[in-house]
Amino acid sequence: LIKLFFVIACSLVGWDSHLSRIFLLLLFVVSAQGLTPNPEACLVFSSVNGSSISCQPPAQIPHSLPADTIFLAVEFFNLTQLPADFLQGVPNLQELHLSSNRLEDFSPKFLLPVPQLKVLDLTRNSLTGLFPGFFRVSAALCTLVLKGNQLKFLEASWLHGLKALRHLDLSENQLHSLPPGLLENFTDLLTLDLSNRLQVLGEGLLAPQPKLRYLFLNDNRLASVAAGAFRGLQKLDMLDLSNNLLTTVPTGLWTSLGKAARNLKDGFDISNNPWICDQNLADLYRWLVANENKMFFRNHTRCAGPEALKGQTLLAAAESH
Repeated sequence: LIKLFFVIACSLVGWDSHLSRIFLLLLFVVSAQGLTPNPEACLVFSSVNGSSISCQPPAQIPHSLPADTIFLAVEFFNLTQLPADFLQGVPNLQELHLSSNRLEDFSPKFLLPVPQLKVLDLTRNSLTGLFPGFFRVSAALCTLVLKGNQLKFLEASWLHGLKALRHLDLSENQLHSLPPGLLENFTDLLTLDLSNRLQVLGEGLLAPQPKLRYLFLNDNRLASVAAGAFRGLQKLDMLDLSNNLLTTVPTGLWTSLGKAARNLKDGFDISNNPWICDQNLADLYRWLVANENKMFFRNHTRCAGPEALKGQTLLAAAESH
């Protein structure tokens, strides 16, 4: 069952590390074998595939881990650092969840003992950066969650070594821009969450991403999007551009989206932007009419101007154009 769980976690589109943790905790609940009733001890589930350990306060973080550990969660402890050798002796570890601590940095050697790691969840910590080489043995990592940290900038070199990445979550940081080439080596990406403080979406950031299916650009400060920003996203199932500062978009932006039968099959959201509904939106109008059945929150997608159209839904403006 555990082996099947890991296959699902790294293969299903839309599966994220939080769901995988919840799924595993459910396994703890439904199986009494291997559970430790002591409130000061971590939950331990043992199976033929290995040990799975979940630690939350008031449990005591173990000084050593079973050699067959495949899943480890150490969460809500307000930790600022972990020992460099914390993962020593667990070479088969496949999932590591360190969310809701206050981790500020890691030793450059922290991940060296766990080359089979597939999921790393660092949600809600205090990381301001990583460093080149941190993932140098992490060729198997398919899910990386850096949500809710204090990243103000990123360097492409920080992610070198990641060859199997399929799900990347950089949301809820303080990123105003992303470096060119950040994603160029990750052509197997399926899910990308960039909900941040981004101000511009450049021409080449998302190229090439031939397999990308879920793209989240909501809750940014995007005032402009390059005409070729979405070029090549032929398999996109979901696009979220809501809650930005978009007043208009360039002609040609939507050329590659919404054409194939399955393209954008899960929908798109461009609500809560201050759209100026004039002739500059003619290209968007045509695209909206052709894809209106895939549109979320139509009632919240309204014109902010000109005055004569203020408050009117964007779809109504498109249909009357």
